[in-house]
Amino acid sequence: MAETHKRDREATRARLLECARIRFAREGYDGASVREVAGDAGVDPALLFRYFGSKSKLFAEAMNPPGAAAELPAGPIEELPAKLLEQLVFSEWEEYAGEHPLIALLRSAGHDDMRDRVRDQVCGQYLDVLQELAQGNNPALRTELFAAWLLGIGVLRTAVGTPALQKATSEDLAPHLAAVGEALFGRPIPV
Repeated sequence: MAETHKRDREATRARLLECARIRFAREGYDGASVREVAGDAGVDPALLFRYFGSKSKLFAEAMNPPGAAAELPAGPIEELPAKLLEQLVFSEWEEYAGEHPLIALLRSAGHDDMRDRVRDQVCGQYLDVLQELAQGNNPALRTELFAAWLLGIGVLRTAVGTPALQKATSEDLAPHLAAVGEALFGRPIPV
């Protein structure tokens, strides 16, 4: 009996996370309510607080699932820009019902706590590692410029839906990635 109860608890928690990912991706932190997430999952809102403690903790876990966007791709650091392009721009984001998680983070950036969380996540998981590629003066600025370029491509392709970027493949973008990467990092970037 205890094993069944544990499985039900895990299934309910997983369902809450799935519903939260979709709500946050579509509506951002402020737009998604705890009541709506719980309703989508078919549970009482009190369960959400029992499993996650708060809306902000639910957001943090829902927007950073294991194996998703916040984890750096494995492999040599020199290959990271090309892998990030693939991950940020060309993923289907099925766990977010096709909504790019970056959009949820951007929609939530107006909330001070969420903005700090996004900055810490982006800096701690992406920029600090990418900065190791930069050679020459002001590596932090050049790394942030590269990240802004990549994120801009992701936003224009997925949220705005600009025609050329929507049609582009990773092979189409590869020479541009190499050129921008080399200009900003001061070294050739394999694509």
